[in-house]
Amino acid sequence: MPRKRTIEELKEQDFLKMSELAEFNDVRYSTVKYYAELGILPFEQQGQRLARYYPRAEASKRLQEILKLRDKGRSVSDIVARYKEQTS
Repeated sequence: MPRKRTIEELKEQDFLKMSELAEFNDVRYSTVKYYAELGILPFEQQGQRLARYYPRAEASKRLQEILKLRDKGRSVSDIVARYKEQTS
């Protein structure tokens, strides 16, 4: 079983697994999973049923923006609409 990468090692990576993105941003795994399932966190996946890899810088920035909007009282549907509009 591979060992867990340190935060310093994660900082050097271009792509992170979901659990690593959660740790890197100091949020729960379920938080990252929830926003990923809503389709508002960018990821790459090569083929079906394979692990998703999140671009560290872009996904971290988006996650922090989402958390700030949530803290300001924005609803989940407002947040999703905001990011869905940007990708349209």
